[in-house]
Amino acid sequence: MSQNIPLRNIDTGSGRSQIMDKIHTRSFKGSFRQLRILGGVILFTLYFGTAWLSWGDRQAVLWDLSDKQFHIFGSTFWPQDLVVLSPILIICAFGLFFLTVLAGRVWCGYTCPQSVWMWIFMWAEKVSEGDRNQRIKLDQAPMSSAKFLKRVQKHSLWLMISLVTAVTFVGYFTPIRELVPNLVTMDIGSMALFWVFFFTAATYINAGWLREKVCLHMCPYGRFQSSMLDRDSLVITYDAARGESRGARKRGADHRSEGLGDCIDCQMCVQVCPTGIDIRDGLQMECIGCAACIDACDSVMDRMGYDLGLIRYTSERELEGGGRRILRPRMIGYGVALLTMVAALSLTILSRPLVTLDIAKDRGLFRYNAEGQIENSYVLKVLNKSQQSQSYNVSVSGLDGLQLSSTATGSVGSGERVELPVSVSVAPESLKTEANTIRFHLQSVEDPALKLVENSKFTGAIQ
Repeated sequence: MSQNIPLRNIDTGSGRSQIMDKIHTRSFKGSFRQLRILGGVILFTLYFGTAWLSWGDRQAVLWDLSDKQFHIFGSTFWPQDLVVLSPILIICAFGLFFLTVLAGRVWCGYTCPQSVWMWIFMWAEKVSEGDRNQRIKLDQAPMSSAKFLKRVQKHSLWLMISLVTAVTFVGYFTPIRELVPNLVTMDIGSMALFWVFFFTAATYINAGWLREKVCLHMCPYGRFQSSMLDRDSLVITYDAARGESRGARKRGADHRSEGLGDCIDCQMCVQVCPTGIDIRDGLQMECIGCAACIDACDSVMDRMGYDLGLIRYTSERELEGGGRRILRPRMIGYGVALLTMVAALSLTILSRPLVTLDIAKDRGLFRYNAEGQIENSYVLKVLNKSQQSQSYNVSVSGLDGLQLSSTATGSVGSGERVELPVSVSVAPESLKTEANTIRFHLQSVEDPALKLVENSKFTGAIQ
């Protein structure tokens, strides 16, 4: 069995002295930063763009709580279908497990909404208040008109981003093409207005003030990731054998003759870290795998003329001089489980009936009609989950001579539910017991292959 990688939770002394101290990150450039920006652009495009897509005459993705319909492009799900959608949460969990075993916390570093919005808010802070050293001086300076204006600019950007985020989120539950103009004219319902305000405040507090504290104290993922990592997992690691001993030196100097490693102890890796850790102290719970320290260190190594990769993505086995195994039992197990669940969910969704039939029997036991036959009453509830109107015919079977004594044909529009009262009668001598099982057959006129059969009870006195 693979050995888990231990995670450390220590005070580095070089970043922040206490966990609650404010972190001032430094701006930097690098390939991993570009990759993270690309991930953020994709996430933002999906989040903000999908809400405005149309599918026919409705919003493409809309969780319509008032009508209890959940539209996802060409499919419409009803509350009774939630049992089908609930496995999605399990699939996401196993997907995260698989990704962690393969490449550590890349989800947290590149595509987690908390991280993406945090980086956006940090960008807004840099635009309004300057880079790291300028922000530190600004925080230490007494309040002045210049400081006040910069604070106003920063918080205005934060609030604007929060408002757009909140309106888009609410737009997935209330048609966004109606929500936005109604919000501008303030002709909006109190409930929608409350949720817009709530999510604006939540985003503003979460990404603006809490930031890394969400990752460190509220998100449980960092605390149980050690149970998923093994010696072959790809994690961000400092090469201590190459970097130690640390120390300053002149560019071009023979640092090896002075007993120094490649690390010049510039603190750049600490200054760019959004959680304020020192990666040189080993893999820590607070590391979100964003690779900011790799970009910062590579830029320093490039200026010094040293090989890149003093801090890099690698595995514990590779760092010790061994080879990295990609396929291993734990990852294969997670992968097989993930593919199995995705296949099962896809098959369930594709094979789910687009028309459902529920039968409610009248509470009365039975009655005799004018022909002397025993008669029972029912209400047939037909739900059309498809995107087209459906016409249907209903028949009944289960007893000799059983017949419908009222019209059992009709139509139901897309996404509609209709109730059809029917009566079923039979001669008394055909009854076998006082409670007999009968079957209602519903067949679509447009699609004869669409057939439903539901059982019910027929009661009457035996003669």
